[in-house]
Amino acid sequence: MRQLQRITFDPNIMGGKPCIRGMRVTVGTVVGLLATGHSKAEILKLYPYLEAPDIDEALSYAAWRAEEMEIPLEPVS
Repeated sequence: MRQLQRITFDPNIMGGKPCIRGMRVTVGTVVGLLATGHSKAEILKLYPYLEAPDIDEALSYAAWRAEEMEIPLEPVS
């Protein structure tokens, strides 16, 4: 995954969920809006402080996370 420039993580903002540029707009919100049929233009109108590259990076991050695997750690004997 390339270096993220627009996705931030701060435990004091939205409980540490991945957000757009430190704002209270989560990646999940953006991806959810796209998934329910909203266009990029509609999202930018709903959230005028977002920029088109914010949406692109949110999608890239979500796609990367979807491919990530969590492997449980084995206890040390």
